Amino acid sequence: MSERPVTPANELTDNQTERLTRRGLRLAQFTVAYNVVEGAIAITAGLLAGLVSLVGFGFDSGIESASAVLVGLRLAARLRHGVADEAKERWALKAVAVTFFVLAAYVIIEGIRGLIGGEEPDTSIVGLVLLAASIVVMPLLARAKRRVGEQLGGDKLILADAAETRICVLLSISTLVGLGLYALTGAAWLDPVAGFIIAAFAIHEGREAWEGELVEDDEDEDDD
Repeated sequence: MSERPVTPANELTDNQTERLTRRGLRLAQFTVAYNVVEGAIAITAGLLAGLVSLVGFGFDSGIESASAVLVGLRLAARLRHGVADEAKERWALKAVAVTFFVLAAYVIIEGIRGLIGGEEPDTSIVGLVLLAASIVVMPLLARAKRRVGEQLGGDKLILADAAETRICVLLSISTLVGLGLYALTGAAWLDPVAGFIIAAFAIHEGREAWEGELVEDDEDEDDD
């Protein structure tokens, strides 16, 4: 499957740029709304069932919401003909990176505690349904963001947010597999292992966010 060509920004009219920017803003707003609800349900269901990976997934939803808020604020500023403050954006990106590291630490500590304590979590049907829904919704959202970013001449901010959404897809899959196998086998150690996978993703993406490399990775994919 070939990559979608990037539209040169100087070939867009002012009306096209404004229309695409508004579309990007709406996608960011939807991301925040969806992830707030998703995160609240995941954390509540995870705490009730004692599922570390599901709680971690809920915190990841909060992280993605933070990214979408940043994108939304920037796009809203563009629509008001404001000038984005690059220094503040870099600071905000580092703040998001820190939340990745906090998430990883939480999941690792809780996972180790669960393994040592031999705790057996309950199966969460709500969690399984929520994760399945995320696997359906998030790829569509990531694709829509990527399309807007490419049409805006390879807009780095929107493409980075699209990459963040794709991470959510990977986390949804890994968490669903862990919970699904636990539901089928009753092996309690599968949940902490799924949590460790989330922690690995969080550390990797946190490092890249801190160094500002999320966009570069996305651009590398375009070159393949």
